Amino acid sequence: MIIKVRVIPTKGDNEVVSRIGSVLRVKVKTKSIEDEANSIIQLFLAEFFAVASGNVNIVKGAKGKEKTVEIRGKSEEALKKVMDAIP
Repeated sequence: MIIKVRVIPTKGDNEVVSRIGSVLRVKVKTKSIEDEANSIIQLFLAEFFAVASGNVNIVKGAKGKEKTVEIRGKSEEALKKVMDAIP
């Protein structure tokens, strides 16, 4: 499944804030949007979707706030159920 992620740097906890269509708005506890944030996003989304961290791959936007992320390791239907549970 391919999703878009909008990264919001914050001092608080890592969390999914909301969803607009297939775009997730994710708060990430970091100052930098680049390398550190990418690692945090991969680990956080792996935990959020209950897949191995190796199954989360940033396909596009590694240096920006808008990222395209591929999530594997579960069926498309199971991943859509998780997405649909986000307000």
